[in-house]
Amino acid sequence: MTSHSRDAPQFYLTSPSACPYLPGKEERKVFTHIVGRRGRELNEILTQGGFRRSQTIAYRPACDTCRACVSVRVLADEFRPSENLKRVLKTNADLIGNETPNRPTSEQYALFRRYVDARHADGGMADMSVLDYSMMVEDSHVDTQLIEYRRRGIDSGITGRGEGDLIAVSLVDQMSDGLSMVYSFFDPDHQARSLGTYMILDHIRRAKAMGLPYLYLGYWVEGSKKMGYKARFTPQERLGAHGWVRVG
Repeated sequence: MTSHSRDAPQFYLTSPSACPYLPGKEERKVFTHIVGRRGRELNEILTQGGFRRSQTIAYRPACDTCRACVSVRVLADEFRPSENLKRVLKTNADLIGNETPNRPTSEQYALFRRYVDARHADGGMADMSVLDYSMMVEDSHVDTQLIEYRRRGIDSGITGRGEGDLIAVSLVDQMSDGLSMVYSFFDPDHQARSLGTYMILDHIRRAKAMGLPYLYLGYWVEGSKKMGYKARFTPQERLGAHGWVRVG
């Protein structure tokens, strides 16, 4: 009987299923487990190679006839917001993001449920229980944290923390060359704030302040309304057959 080291990744291929981004297409994924002593190192190598992390699983599209999913990372130091993106920053100038350990709370889950029910009621996360949410946040063998966004208060300049209701949350991994946004959600009643866009802008700022060159945004899918917004953040690099290529 052959035994495999816990630190040596084994890769697996899923069966075909309906593509969530392009109608009429099917998707397959190759995936592996991020566990063991080399979990953080492995996650970095895989992320740089186009994989995404979900709990202790790293996955990448491996579709037979389609290559529409393209990994994207923003060049944080060179990024300059457009006039439209500057308006998003101005609209949300009253918010402040506080870094916290990746520990779930009932307040987070309540906001998560409102977000999913309003924006993705027919998606794969629609049936996630509080236990499922807790696992999504906590189950990580890499350097993971949460950013909680609230309104600025009188003492925010001293404490660095916001006050009042939780408005948005981001789950993010920190790597040696950048930040990787794993998942984010927000209060659907604040649609005018463009909170999804704002959190990306804030994470670009955070990466730059930390001296990290990249913000990893996952997959851009040309022709998909769900993923098309990622093309707005330039300059960026997209992963192709011959490596990362600059765009913008």
